[in-house]
Amino acid sequence: MIPAGQAQDYLQRSEVICRPDQVQAALARLAREITARLGDSQPLVLAVMGGAVVFVGQLLPQLAFPLDFDYVHVSRYGDRQQGGELHWKVQPQHETLKGRVVLVLDDILDEGETLAAVRQRVLELGAAEFHCAVFVDKQHGKPKPLSADFVGIEVPDRFVFGYGMDIHGAWRNLPAIHALKEN
Repeated sequence: MIPAGQAQDYLQRSEVICRPDQVQAALARLAREITARLGDSQPLVLAVMGGAVVFVGQLLPQLAFPLDFDYVHVSRYGDRQQGGELHWKVQPQHETLKGRVVLVLDDILDEGETLAAVRQRVLELGAAEFHCAVFVDKQHGKPKPLSADFVGIEVPDRFVFGYGMDIHGAWRNLPAIHALKEN
């Protein structure tokens, strides 16, 4: 946890790159796309905690089909701004995955290592299909080990926060997506 003054400083040194109305429009579009593609499959939806909590909480009520829900908790970031070693806090459960269509929801596809590890584990545990949706796909020009099936918005290669994504634990609750200003 960072002191409130430091959190305010980060916010003041940022700029909005996706306004709340743009966030909500992208969310509605994603819900339509996911419903069209997976609406007949009663998928198991897995949220990647904790960054996806805002995205998932707002997306699920817009999905117009029956689904089952669970979560995984895995991170490569902790309180750092760059990815590190993968840490599983809650792994997917074998008995809930076997033979299922699985939709994994995450806040951001950055380097792709976390989602690739989730995909590998989900398929190892017997899922029939793996799909993933991310709200943010960071465009950094480097190859990623997977692509998201559904993407809310694309952002430039900058440190972003808000709408579930944090900066040193702060500002997940912002309704817009912010990026630290470049020096």
